[in-house]
Amino acid sequence: MDAYKTVNDVLVNLINEVWVLEGKAIITEEFKDLTNNDMHVIEAIGKGEGKNMSSIAKRLNITVGTLTSSMNRLVKKNYVERFRSEEDRRIVFVRLLEKGVRAFDHHAEYHRRMTEAVLAKLTEDEIPVLVKTLAGFSEFFREYHGIPAEGLRADH
Repeated sequence: MDAYKTVNDVLVNLINEVWVLEGKAIITEEFKDLTNNDMHVIEAIGKGEGKNMSSIAKRLNITVGTLTSSMNRLVKKNYVERFRSEEDRRIVFVRLLEKGVRAFDHHAEYHRRMTEAVLAKLTEDEIPVLVKTLAGFSEFFREYHGIPAEGLRADH
């Protein structure tokens, strides 16, 4: 098989497999009420004192309206809570509740295991090649969709 066909097949299959298999791995019995999208919203919120809705939407490259729909479901399921800024009551912040922190940690553990499994198969000399390849892959998608580099999550 030639290099072009091999790379194309691997990339197409990888994209599909990552989405499907990640959903199966992270949506366990404890988190069966979440979707893969919900888990990525939880990831974007992160741990800490909270983030405003527009910064979360920007990180996910979605509109605040789309995020509001997801957030309504996550609030109802007790994964997150909304609260208003003390300085400017118009600004709404969101933070993870205990259940949301558990989901965040579970998702982060899956990513850690996935990354370590890939790195374990590489030599020290091969790691920079993989990083350069993945950066090129990411750059292609950003440019193809007209998304500025700062508009995407770098930690996912």
